[in-house]
Amino acid sequence: MSAFEELVRRYEELAFRTGYLVLRDPGAAEDVAQEAFVKAYYALGRFKPGSPFRPWLVRIVTNEARNARKAAQRRSALAQRYAQDKGNRATARSPESAALGNENRRLLLEALARVSDQDQALLHQRYFLELSEAEMAEALGCRRGTVKSRLSRALQRLKEIVHQHYPDLVATVEEVEEG
Repeated sequence: MSAFEELVRRYEELAFRTGYLVLRDPGAAEDVAQEAFVKAYYALGRFKPGSPFRPWLVRIVTNEARNARKAAQRRSALAQRYAQDKGNRATARSPESAALGNENRRLLLEALARVSDQDQALLHQRYFLELSEAEMAEALGCRRGTVKSRLSRALQRLKEIVHQHYPDLVATVEEVEEG
């Protein structure tokens, strides 16, 4: 048995309990504990020799559990928004405005396909997945200021493409930038 397997056996209950305290869901706590052990394994190179393993692992599990809780909250909010939007669209939009909205959406996605993959990823994360700049920084492994500048440049490049190839979308892109 490897040394890491021994650590997992020794601390699996602690990891589960830590996850459960944050999430209050046994299944989610189990998933978080497993994910935390995977992250701990890959982060062993950053573990300071001579430091206690237990608090280090608890911090990893706690962070994973918090991230899982935030993700669940985002998914729930997204589902609620989707249900609300679906209801609003069914009652509030005329067929003409729905068709125009669908056409603008299609053209916007077409314009997005013309920017680089890196720009697309930034724009998708911010405007389609609605990640905050802090969440994007964490996901991209960079500082928030870097995210802001990259996002600004990506949006500028998208605007240039829209102005050049999709002039009817200029107002739509400017609304996105303001919002």
